[in-house]
Amino acid sequence: MQNPYRGKPDTQFWRRGVSNRGPDGVDPVVRVPFGISRDDRVATAGSCFAQHIARHLRNSGFHYFVPEDRPTLASAEDENYGTFSARYGNIYTVRQLWQLFQRAYGLFEPADVAWRRADGRFIDPFRPRIQAGGFEIVEALVAERAVHLEAVRRVFEDCNVFIFTLGLTEGWVSTRDGAVFPLAPGTVASEGDEDACAFHNFTVGEMEADLHRFLTALRRINPTCRVLLTVSPVALVATYEDMHVLEATTYSKAALRETAARADPLVGYFPSYEIITGPQARSAFFEDDLREVRPEGVAHVMSIFERHYLGVKTTPVAVASVAAARPLQDQGQVIREIQAVICDEEQIERSL
Repeated sequence: MQNPYRGKPDTQFWRRGVSNRGPDGVDPVVRVPFGISRDDRVATAGSCFAQHIARHLRNSGFHYFVPEDRPTLASAEDENYGTFSARYGNIYTVRQLWQLFQRAYGLFEPADVAWRRADGRFIDPFRPRIQAGGFEIVEALVAERAVHLEAVRRVFEDCNVFIFTLGLTEGWVSTRDGAVFPLAPGTVASEGDEDACAFHNFTVGEMEADLHRFLTALRRINPTCRVLLTVSPVALVATYEDMHVLEATTYSKAALRETAARADPLVGYFPSYEIITGPQARSAFFEDDLREVRPEGVAHVMSIFERHYLGVKTTPVAVASVAAARPLQDQGQVIREIQAVICDEEQIERSL
C-alpha cells in the first residue's frame, strides 16, 4: 500500500516545516483567499495587537480607512483618533463586535449609558479609555457617541477589507440586558451596582454563533467586503477564573484560534499568533515580561503579511538583525510605536 502522506508539502511535516528552520524561517501561511491592493479601503478592529497592522498599512502607503478622524477643532482632550478605523477602543470579544454592529444600527440599546469615575467625570461603558479626560456631563458623552456610531456604520458599509483581531474569551456582561463591556466596571468606575455585571468566559460555540451573526449582517450591507481574522499573541494580563493565568491564556487563545479557523471558507485567517508563540520562535519575539511582543516580532509578522496579502516581495526578517539593520531614527520610531499601543486590559492591574 502507498503511504498516504507521500507527496505532501514540507509545510505538513514538523521536521521539515518547523524543526529544521530558525525563528525567522517558518512561514505558516498556506492559504490566501484574497489579496489587498493599495486602492482597497482597509478597516481594523479588535485587541491591542490589531494596532500594529493598522500602523503598518498606513506607513506602507496602503489605504488605512479611518472615517472617524480627528475633528478640525478638536480640543486637547480628544484622543485615540486613528488608533482603529473608528474610535471604539479595544474590542476584545466576538460578542463585543456583534453588539457594536447592533448598536450602530439601532438594533440594541444597552441599559448602561454612562459610568462615573472617581473624579466625577463620565465615561462610555463600551469604550471607557478612549478619552483620558472623560466627559463632564452625560449629554456630551451621548452626543459624542452618536457621532462615533455614525462613523462605525461607515466602517462597515464602505470598507473593502475588514481585519479583526480576536483577543479574549473572558468578559464582563450586564445582568440586565447582556451587554458586554471591555473592562469590569470596578476597574474604571467608582460607583454602581456590583450585581449588575457578571463574569463570563465565552465558549467556542458561543463565539462561532456571534461571528456567524456578524458576518451575515455585514454581508447584507457590504456584500463584497473581504474579512481577515487574526488572534492576538499577547497573553492575558489577568484571569478571573480560578486557575493559573498561563492555563487561562492557553484556553483563551486555543478557543479563539478554533473560532477564527472555522469561521467561514470565504474568510481569511492570518496566523500572527502562531508566528509569535510557536516553539520555532523560542520566545525570541517576546519582551522580558513574556507577554508584550518585541519590535522584531512585529516586523517579522508584518513581513509575512506583506508577502502574502499585500503582494510585496519580502525576505524573512532575521531576529537578531532587525534592530541593527534599521537606522537609529527608525529604531526610535518603531520603539515609540510599540510603546504607544493602547491596551485597555492593562487597567485591570493599574486599578488595583
